[in-house]
Amino acid sequence: MWLHTKDTFFFSGGDAISMNVGTTIIKSRHSVRKYKPAPIEEVVIRDVLECARHAPTAMNLQPWLFGVIRDRELLKKIAGLTDHGKFIADAAACFAVCGERKAKYYLEDCCAATETLILALQAYGVGSCWVAGEKKEYAEDVRILLKVPKEYTLVSLVPAGYPADLTIQKKKEVDLTVFYEIYKEE
Repeated sequence: MWLHTKDTFFFSGGDAISMNVGTTIIKSRHSVRKYKPAPIEEVVIRDVLECARHAPTAMNLQPWLFGVIRDRELLKKIAGLTDHGKFIADAAACFAVCGERKAKYYLEDCCAATETLILALQAYGVGSCWVAGEKKEYAEDVRILLKVPKEYTLVSLVPAGYPADLTIQKKKEVDLTVFYEIYKEE
C-alpha cells in the first residue's frame, strides 16, 4: 500500500514503512553546473551507461550511441561550441547521446536514454545537466569533433561531476501542473 505525506510517497509493506528510493532519487535530481575536480569512478561510468542502454525504446531498436568524454582539451572544445554549455569545460566527464537518424523515434528513444543516464548519475551522487543537442546549430560541429559517423546526430550532452555548489530551483506545485480526465479552466 502506498501512503502519501506532503512531498514524499512511502511504501507500506506489512508493519514497516520505508521511503521509495526510486522516487527519492528522481525528486532530488536538479541541474548542476559547478563541479569538484574529482574524477568519476570507472565503475560508476560503466553502470550509468548500462542503465542508459536499458532505457525504453520504440520497437527495441536502441538507435543510440553513447560517447564518454573526459579529456580536458576535448571538454573545452565542446564547451566552446555550445551556446549555453560553457561549464562543460569544468565537468569530470561529458556524455554525448547520439541517435541514428534513420530510426523513426530516435529523438524520443535518446531522450529516454538521456533521462535514464541523468537519474543513474544522481543515484551515485553525481550531478549533471542536460545540455541540448538536437535542433542546435552546434550539434553537427560536436558530431564532427567527436568523429561520430554521419548516420548519427547529437541529441544531448550531459556534463557530469560531483557537485561543488548546490543551487536548487523551486518547482511548481503538482496541482498547478496536473489535470485529471479532461482539462477544465477554473
